[in-house]
Amino acid sequence: MTALSRWIDGRIPIEPGALRELTNEPVPYHLKRWWFALGGTPAYLFVVQVVTGVLLAFYYQPHPSTAYESVRYITEDATFGWYLRSVHKWAATLMIAAVVLHQLRVYFTGAYRKPRELNWMVGMLLLICTLMLGFTGYSLVFEQLSYWGATVSANIADTIPVVGGFLKRMLLAGEAYNERTLARFFVLHAAVLPGFLVALVAVHIALVRIQGVTELRFRDEPPQEEGKFPFIPDHIYTELIIGLVLMVLLSALATLAPATMGPLADPMTTPEEIKPEWFFYVTFRWLKLMGGTAAVLSMGLIVFVMFAWPFIDAWFRRRTPFREASVWIGVAATLLIIGMTVWEALVPH
Repeated sequence: MTALSRWIDGRIPIEPGALRELTNEPVPYHLKRWWFALGGTPAYLFVVQVVTGVLLAFYYQPHPSTAYESVRYITEDATFGWYLRSVHKWAATLMIAAVVLHQLRVYFTGAYRKPRELNWMVGMLLLICTLMLGFTGYSLVFEQLSYWGATVSANIADTIPVVGGFLKRMLLAGEAYNERTLARFFVLHAAVLPGFLVALVAVHIALVRIQGVTELRFRDEPPQEEGKFPFIPDHIYTELIIGLVLMVLLSALATLAPATMGPLADPMTTPEEIKPEWFFYVTFRWLKLMGGTAAVLSMGLIVFVMFAWPFIDAWFRRRTPFREASVWIGVAATLLIIGMTVWEALVPH
């Protein structure tokens, strides 16, 4: 072992003490609460997605003539294929929910304020990237609803002024759904978006490391000088417990509610009911209420406001007496999103 240590030291001259100091920065006491430790949950679920996705990719064939049959083979014939596909699907659902909850926690605790405005915008990009991963993955099955969902989404993108036509052609690999579309979705889902997500996570973690974790104080916490605990092993234990709970939850969901197969996509038959996955219900309902370009432009404005919110909130706090207006605006927006999601879930069309 001594010889091995000398060999490693000669090629990677890093002092163990300096490495511990670099990676074991004390973290605020409030991270002992699971609600404030949600940042690692999407990362764990993303690893599950990558592992199960690679295994599924051994069998999946991204072409309209073979995609549905390859997914059917995975679901019904391949050994434990149903389990891997179900874990992949549920991990995607929980990952989106975890990212949304993490963004809500950051918002309602004001953790986006100076000097963390840039990291809030990185978090928004992570949210959008995660939603796009869900959308492209849902579209790969080549079921009736996934085919028409992709077609409708491309037509919605086409209504965006100036760049709409370009976005539609980039998404569909042509003017309409064709034999190259599934390959385009597969490359986006399996390579482009995961790579972009990993880069964003690296930037996000680097900014957290540079700026530190936002410190919050609660009545039951120890005095300030005792209000931190070591990242290793204390916080690692918290994340490990969350990961183990998620493993059990994913296995239970995959077993009790496995992924199923819908009807094969039929370009000549429009289904009576077209609905996206649950995380796009609010968008779909908004499109029904507003319609066309107005809905797309208003959603673009909402997304822009969400990106710029740290600066809008700073203006509120400087120029008006409503220093915590963001809390009430956030409560109203959250209730509206939940209400529209439930509304879309309950209506038949």
